[in-house]
Amino acid sequence: MKRVLPLLLLAVFFQSCVPLRIAPKVEDYKVTKGNRFRKGLPEKRIFVFEDPKEQYHFYDYINTKFDLNDYYVDVEVPFQLEGNDYFFSFYEVHISDKAIDLFPMLLDAAVNVMLGNEDFGTYLTTEENSTVNSSNYYIAIEVFSNTEADCLQDNYPNQTAILAYLRTLKEEYLATDNYNEVVFKN
Repeated sequence: MKRVLPLLLLAVFFQSCVPLRIAPKVEDYKVTKGNRFRKGLPEKRIFVFEDPKEQYHFYDYINTKFDLNDYYVDVEVPFQLEGNDYFFSFYEVHISDKAIDLFPMLLDAAVNVMLGNEDFGTYLTTEENSTVNSSNYYIAIEVFSNTEADCLQDNYPNQTAILAYLRTLKEEYLATDNYNEVVFKN
């Protein structure tokens, strides 16, 4: 038993990965400042949800649903809610998890020791097999009014109705495969 435990710990160590970056998990949706969620997003508050579909599917969905004919699709999409005019812009965001796989690096070190190399060149490790990446895609939506007010601020009077609208939009997008179906629903 005393010999098995160190071997087990050594096996776990060789199979481990050291995380460098972990993408956020968003269960349903999240409202946060854009630049806090991802560098390069606006400072306004955004509505974020995970996108399990391929890239540009949300663009196609919005273009079809609002009949925009590829005009200002991701920049200024108009909608009305409770008699008020609003606009939203969206961003398709990619954040990947990144980790270093220790096994290939340790294997390289062992090969260098066996060969008697002092400069420790890499024989087996490449960028592809030493790092582990997994992709996470998100849709980030900002909502503004005619006066460019940030409509997702906590103190905005119609924030609750806007969040309900965005959540319905998200659920319809995730449930629809053929975006032409959306035209007939409206």
